[in-house]
Order: sequence, then structure tokens, then C-alpha cells
Amino acid sequence: MHERTSDRYDVLVIGAGPSGAAAAYWLAERGRRVLVVEKKRFPREKTCGDGLTPRAVRQLHDMGLADPLSEFHRFDGLRSIAHGVTLELPWPAHPDFPSYGYVVRRRELDQMVADAAVKAGATLWPAAEAIAPTLVNGVLDGAVVRRGETGTTEEVRARYVVVADGANSRFGRALGTSRDRSYPLGMAIRGYFTSPYHDEPWIESHLDLRDRDGNHLPGYGWIFPVGDGTVNVGVGLLSTFRGWKDVNTSKLMEAFCDTAPARWGIGPDTSTGAPTGGKLPTGTSVHPAVGPNFVVAGDAAGSVNPFNGEGISIAYETGRLAADAVDLALATDDGLALQTYTQRVEQVYGLYFKVARTFVAAIGNPAVMRELTRVGMQSRPLMEWVLRIMANLLRPDEIGPAEAAYKIVERIVALTPA
Repeated sequence: MHERTSDRYDVLVIGAGPSGAAAAYWLAERGRRVLVVEKKRFPREKTCGDGLTPRAVRQLHDMGLADPLSEFHRFDGLRSIAHGVTLELPWPAHPDFPSYGYVVRRRELDQMVADAAVKAGATLWPAAEAIAPTLVNGVLDGAVVRRGETGTTEEVRARYVVVADGANSRFGRALGTSRDRSYPLGMAIRGYFTSPYHDEPWIESHLDLRDRDGNHLPGYGWIFPVGDGTVNVGVGLLSTFRGWKDVNTSKLMEAFCDTAPARWGIGPDTSTGAPTGGKLPTGTSVHPAVGPNFVVAGDAAGSVNPFNGEGISIAYETGRLAADAVDLALATDDGLALQTYTQRVEQVYGLYFKVARTFVAAIGNPAVMRELTRVGMQSRPLMEWVLRIMANLLRPDEIGPAEAAYKIVERIVALTPA
């Protein structure tokens, strides 16, 4: 048996990661009565590259977190390495976003944003898992929540629900969401290593992975200085690579660590623990994102950048867009207002993700990937443009030229031999 709460929340948010905590913050800021249930207890680890792009930094600043964020390691741009060429590319100037990012471990970042949501007025239940939706006359009315702190199981009632329980999203699937398998799936693994270069002003991306024998490997590698004596090291791979299911990511990680620049000091002796990994749906590939009285945000909606696997900024942004839509539904007493969420997501990401899906489908061919990186690394202006596109940092006046650039890339892809 489980108890049923007599009161009713305006909004139940399932998951206190980036999208859930952001949604809770913005709803609580507007005076809504919000309950957030989080399966784990903070601080908790999360597999991630830990890099915050200028888009993510903007969202954190908007939530009043500029001061605590400034205590972490700041970086100025991307060092890109491939085919023996190294380019250091500063973040571009933009009217809406800062020209820097941060590297923050998720155990600290997620707690910071969840605490901000609580400070804004949200209620947080840690160690509380939403195990099943509850229905009244066939309509979602909340969730059955198992609480680790009290050892009880309770029915929580809410007018609206924000589903933000991560890439596996059991709660979303219970409501009928599913991933469009024609969209690329990302796979990544990362670990931490002590390094004398832990406070470098650049995050580093390796686009031309090879093993010790010089054989090309699928995917890309990264080294992100954390600023606390360690670096975050990982490899990523897209499902568009032929035979990706047969790739052993642990072996891929080992190969990257073996061949990474020696100055970083990456090796078994400097590892701080076993690497962890996971799979991520990309390109807003999970549907439906809206139901009669629920919205799906962040990784639960597949809101990961197909270009580079970055999902934190999009999680904050979709969490905020979800809050906007739910707040409007509460203000107008009309659940149809939730449709504004899908409209805004399409407006912000539609073209971008469409092009990204096309592009990553092409670079799943190793020959195409090699040719594009070889050509790109010969031109600093081209790579600066690519950085703006991949990080979704185009200025409003660049959208038209970007569409033309996309078409050029498509032609290059079409002409590249398989």
C-alpha cells in the first residue's frame, strides 16, 4: 500500500539534473508550487565531459549563479587536433552569450542548480524515485514515488508534470515516449586523470583517432582540464559509424589514452578511477515531447547535440522552455498551451538539428570523416566557422550564410569517396 497526498502541486518535476532543476527554478521563480523528485542523493556522480559551453554559461548566469560558477575552471576556447595540425580557436564573440566556458564536475554542478531551485521556492525530495505514473479517468494525475529517506511510497498529485529523468527515462516510456531510431545515438566513455596541465585555458578535441600502429579509429577524443589537479578524458562515437555496436569503448578509451599527447601525463598511474560510459539519444529524437498535461525535457527528450554529444546547455534551455509552457498552461488554465513548448523547440533547434543529423550520418563513414577533418584543419577561418556551427553560437546575421555553408558541406560529403 502507498499513501496518497491530500494536497496537489502545481508541477511535479521528475529528475533534478540540468533540465529538471532548470525547469523547477524557473517555475518556482514565478511563484508556482513545485516538487522535484530525484532518484539519487546529492552530491552524486554523473558520466559527462563536464564542459560548459557559452550557451550553458548564459543559462547559469540567468539563474543567478555567476558568482559560484566563477570559482570553477574557466576556459577560452577549443584546441582542435587532427592530421598533425593544432588549432586553438577562441569562443566567438556573440551578442547573447559570453566568450568563455567552464569545466565543472557534474557532482558539483548539478547540486548547485538544484540548490538554486530550492532557494527559489521549489521543494526537493532526494533519494526519491517516481516509479509509475498515476491516472485519474485516464489522465495523468502525478506519480507514485518511493522515498528512500522515509521508507514510504506515496502518490504525489500535480496539475502538470515535467519529465526530466535522463536518457533512459523510464517514466517517459511509461507515458508512451519512444526514440526515433532513424536518429543517431551517441556513445561515450570518460575517466579522470591527474595532470600537470589541469588548468590550461583550452579544452582539447582530437578528431583523428589512431591506435599505436597508426590505424584509424572511429569517433573522437577529448581532454578537458578541470582545474582541480585533474583532467576529464574521454572518447565519443556515433551510431552512424558502420559496425558501431561491435566497438569496445573501453578498448577505444585505452587506445586514446595510449596515444594522447605525452605532456598530459595520461596513463594507468595517473588514473583516479575506472572510466564510466553510457549511450545518449540525440537531436530531440524522443517523441512525443508533450502530452495533455506533461512535457519532456533534456536527455529524456533526446536533446543532445548530434555534432559533439554536448547536452548540458540544451538541457538547461529545454528545461526553461518547458517551464515557460507549463507556466502559461497554469496561467490560462489551458493544457493546450503546452504545445508552445514543441513550437519553441522547433524554432530554436529545428534547422540546426536537421543539418546535424545529415552531417553526422555522413561522417559515420570513416573516409568522409578523415577527408573533412583533413580539409578543415588546413583552414583556420573554416574551423572557426565550424566551431560556431557545432556549438550553436551563430549570430542572428549569420543564419543565412550558415545555410549556404551547410549546402557546401553536403556537397563535399556527396563527392567524398566511400
